[in-house]
Amino acid sequence: MNRTRFWKLLVATLLCIALMPLHALCETAAPITLTDMKGREITLEAPATRIVALTPADCEILYAVGAGDALVGRGEYCDYPEAVLAVPTVQSGSETNIEQIVALAPQVVLTGTMAQTQEQVAALEAAGIKVVVSNAQDIAGVYAAISMIGTVAGKPAEAAALIDNMKAGFAAITQAVGGQRERTVYFEVSPLQWGLWTAGSGTFMDELATMLGLTNAFADVQGWAEVSQEQVIARDPDYIVTITMYYGEGPTPVDEIMAREGWQGMKAVQNGHVFNADQNEISRPSPRLVDAADALYQFVSEQEGLAPAA
Repeated sequence: MNRTRFWKLLVATLLCIALMPLHALCETAAPITLTDMKGREITLEAPATRIVALTPADCEILYAVGAGDALVGRGEYCDYPEAVLAVPTVQSGSETNIEQIVALAPQVVLTGTMAQTQEQVAALEAAGIKVVVSNAQDIAGVYAAISMIGTVAGKPAEAAALIDNMKAGFAAITQAVGGQRERTVYFEVSPLQWGLWTAGSGTFMDELATMLGLTNAFADVQGWAEVSQEQVIARDPDYIVTITMYYGEGPTPVDEIMAREGWQGMKAVQNGHVFNADQNEISRPSPRLVDAADALYQFVSEQEGLAPAA
């Protein structure tokens, strides 16, 4: 090899090494094929660097795996972490504006199964945008969503580490609880003024109850279901968990429940075992479910005399 060619090869090699963090064209990323949570097989030419996420949970997962810089658009309800507030908002659900999303030139749109219509998905795909659907109903589904989004964003190792951290957090709470207790809990996911809804079996809230050594008062109901006051009163739960947000006016969600007509005879009300959980932590299938579980544990442990979770 002559000296001139040697130096050309050396310079080219050094340029590749120097530019690797910037994903230079020294090598071409291999295509990625994944199956989304609606069973659709999707192939990306490379990890996505421009993503629009329409659901709050998916936004949270992107940041949690270290891919927040890939987010170029967010649904209007995506509000965590604080950094996401600087990302342009787009309309979602029935108000989705396809042109608004296309203008952001994303490679991928992340959406939930109930967030978009088939026609909207087809319109996005016709514009050359890959649509990846998430659908986490239980904790295993949250892990699946994290793994899927980590793959989309080129962060599979970070996603795996995040899942391991969540499992460790849940395990610490389960160990601290030390087994099941003869206590029931009712999750109120929609307040009385809007019609009572609760979490039944097959939901991550039901799994949180089990972690806390409690039995879901509506474990015989599948998924998210509407219930009546009479049903709640008849089941007389030991604990009530409301996720109603308080905006600083009128009675707090806890006070409103404690004052409901006909509820005063219930064990949870008589003992003051009514907890107002952080709505976003406990209602979003995201990594912050660990925080929701810890907050619930802190409340229950005070009533049951349990030791702090490790």
